[in-house]
Amino acid sequence: QVQLVESGGGLVQAGGSLRLSCAASGRSFSSYAMSWFRQAPGKEREFVAGIGWSGGRTYYADSVKGRFTISRDNAKNTVYLQMLSLKFEDTAIYYCAAGRAATLDQRYNVAYWGQGTQVTVSS
Repeated sequence: QVQLVESGGGLVQAGGSLRLSCAASGRSFSSYAMSWFRQAPGKEREFVAGIGWSGGRTYYADSVKGRFTISRDNAKNTVYLQMLSLKFEDTAIYYCAAGRAATLDQRYNVAYWGQGTQVTVSS
């Protein structure tokens, strides 16, 4: 079992930045691929960014490339999402996810979800 707890969400003006954190507890965090997904009101949950178990491979949705950076610290059992140049359309609940898939960009591959943290970008 892996428990995931997100933090760092909040209200920010367009153009601003936020850093989300996801603290994991349980066994073998370093053996899981980690990702961030988000869900805006009335929309489906969508992939945002992912990182391999060692941190050597990262991948992003086209909508956030060049603005968001995912990273992980296996010693701290934590994954981060640095978000820059935030836009109104980035407003959503952001979810941390863990899974065994080599590329964790599909919801059906996610084994564990966090409870989510709200990010609101004012225009």
